[in-house]
Amino acid sequence: QVRLGESGGGSVQAGGSLRLSCNASGYSYSACMGWFRQAPGKEREGVAVIGRTTVYADSVKGRFTISRDPAKNTVYLQMNSLKPEDTAMYYCAGWCNLSPEWYRGVWGQGTLVTVSS
Repeated sequence: QVRLGESGGGSVQAGGSLRLSCNASGYSYSACMGWFRQAPGKEREGVAVIGRTTVYADSVKGRFTISRDPAKNTVYLQMNSLKPEDTAMYYCAGWCNLSPEWYRGVWGQGTLVTVSS
């Protein structure tokens, strides 16, 4: 049984940093994983994915870094230079495409990131 547990969200001022963690229980340590986010009133969107390579949404390139610790079966999202438009609920998923609309797997409970100006 696969389970996803996100943590690390919080409230920060613009320009600040946060590191999100996703414990991916039941997934292979090498499984392709991604971070996604959903802002109020908007559709869920892809932020970054990690497989054999990493891919980032244009809006976060140069500011966010996705990484993983296979020993802990955990995927991280380091977020620097945060902007108010990064405010959203962040989710991880076992999905290797920045477009989540075809994903039919498990979602975690998410972790809320709020960036104030």
